[in-house]
Amino acid sequence: MRSPLWKPSEDRMKQANITKFTDFVNNAYDKNIGSYYQLYMWSIENLSDFWAAVWKFVEIKASRNYEIVVDNLSKFPGARWFVGAKLNFAENLLKYKDPHAAFVFKGETKRSNQMTYLELHCSVARLAKSLRNIGVVAGDRVAAYMPNLMETAIAMIATTSTGAIWSSCGAELGPKAVLDRFSQIEPKVLFTTDAYYYKGKIFNVLSKAKKVADGLPSLERIIVIPYIESRPKINSIACSELYSDFLAREMKPQIRFAQLPFNHPVYIMFSSGTTGKPKCMVQGAGGVLINHLKELILHADLKRQDNIFYITTPSWMMWNWLISSLAVGATVILYDGNPTFPDWRTLWQMVQDEKITIFGCSASYINYLNNIKAKPGEDFDLSSLREVSQTGSPLSVEGFEYVYNRIKKDVHLNSISGGTDINGCFAAGTPVQSVYAGELQGPALGMKIKAYNEIGASVIDQQAELICEAPSPSMPLNFWDDPDGEKYRDAYFKNYPEVWRHGDWILIHGDTGGITFLGRSDFTLKPSGVRIGPSEIYNVVEKLEEVADSLVVGQKWMGDQRIILFVKPATGFELTETLKHKIKASLRVEASPRHVPALIIESPEIPYTFNMKKVESAISNILNGRPVLNKDALVNPESLDFYAKISSELQETN
Repeated sequence: MRSPLWKPSEDRMKQANITKFTDFVNNAYDKNIGSYYQLYMWSIENLSDFWAAVWKFVEIKASRNYEIVVDNLSKFPGARWFVGAKLNFAENLLKYKDPHAAFVFKGETKRSNQMTYLELHCSVARLAKSLRNIGVVAGDRVAAYMPNLMETAIAMIATTSTGAIWSSCGAELGPKAVLDRFSQIEPKVLFTTDAYYYKGKIFNVLSKAKKVADGLPSLERIIVIPYIESRPKINSIACSELYSDFLAREMKPQIRFAQLPFNHPVYIMFSSGTTGKPKCMVQGAGGVLINHLKELILHADLKRQDNIFYITTPSWMMWNWLISSLAVGATVILYDGNPTFPDWRTLWQMVQDEKITIFGCSASYINYLNNIKAKPGEDFDLSSLREVSQTGSPLSVEGFEYVYNRIKKDVHLNSISGGTDINGCFAAGTPVQSVYAGELQGPALGMKIKAYNEIGASVIDQQAELICEAPSPSMPLNFWDDPDGEKYRDAYFKNYPEVWRHGDWILIHGDTGGITFLGRSDFTLKPSGVRIGPSEIYNVVEKLEEVADSLVVGQKWMGDQRIILFVKPATGFELTETLKHKIKASLRVEASPRHVPALIIESPEIPYTFNMKKVESAISNILNGRPVLNKDALVNPESLDFYAKISSELQETN
């Protein structure tokens, strides 16, 4: 077995929430579970008992207890969880009402603010009363087109306290992308802002919000939360009102938490929309809540004294995940702006100043730090930092090693992967397991995942499809405007009946139990019929100092498929013939001759979605003569111009 990068100390394991949970399970169910693997196996072999144990351990607050945990596990999709229970999502996020810090906000321009749990409770109460006063009731949709501000979270909590359904887009999205999402769900209320900062510049939102509002006839009220100006002019937007004017005058009204069934909708989440109009996934309050708390408390080891942070915006499900930390009573650090402005030191200064204990980021952020040879561990006091959480796209072996070499040797690198679809993780880590380079530590508790090959057989130590053989509470209730469930079944259950196919290409390691993610299986390369995951190429190419970023796609060619690799050189380098030969040689030796691209082309920029995933699909469409359906789903849509310009040169000529 390979040597781990990190092994938890005995004291770390003893103090971990998951150790206490294991003791709880052993006492409650007369078990003798001693390892994470044993706990995991018990969790998937006894799903009803496992989720009942989580309900009690994380202290779900409900006005009515459940009658049965799950009605029919063989009904997949369609199993109903915690039947008979009544609860409110917001009430669980507002368990605490004291002077402990709930939020610390940091803006790119050094602007900062903070709020206690007592202040949060009062702010939510006032806004919830105002929403009720204008007729917002359970089942209504309330949307946000907002930066990552405290008020965004307050609006979500106030909305869900009434039983209305929340949906949000970050202010960085263009109006067309927002309308593609919100027009499908017909919101009654829209929260927005005047402007936001990014890379030192001010970006106007009001003009975009007006286009959105004009395109949503369902809107009855638009609430504008000032960020750049104290009282921005909003006359041009019909039915609009400033946040301060909309808030109830009573300073401490009582909150009426609507008590609703476990499966009452709480969020409508959207797919990335890079291959068509975004899918609208309806998620239940109880399912999201219990799954988030399972992940935050057991996998991330979140405690009340922690300060937790994630690089995210309200466009990404990691924002929803982060805000659920309030249910644990931790302090949530919010940052709005570019995480590397004016330079890479910005967030690490924040870690030092705010004593952040759990720092969340994407693989691309870690790769960026590695490429510029940043050394956060040398330049800052990171003594508070206990965990680095990473998600968004697969992190290479070199990325794992960078964390331990340049950030902190004694830190839990909790690489996680799941999706917007389940508002959570299929695979995650714990502070009681060793960390191996390039591997997520294992499957998440209660998630019966396996790797299926092309004939539907479960395999180990082979690249295969990530599937889930059993339901879990946070899987979507349904898709919006999909009355017979056809879109839902087609999205996840078309390939393997009654088995969820997630669309990720993975390898489960037999020696460690860890899982390596290899990219989206939808975009698996197949030159001469041999399946290759894109990350197999990225993991070799992007560790070269001459390479800042890369993107690989397959192009139909002479009745087969050829691999084309686009390379963005690191600062000070060019894609010379010498570098091309070096890339090919590295791939041939470290991967295989099949991994060597037919063409290597220099690119000025690699396209990304707003949740920092490379967009192979868009470039594949361009090079194969298909339209790119939703450019507004990209953080840098202008990057596509380069690929469109050269596509004609790359078309097959017979």
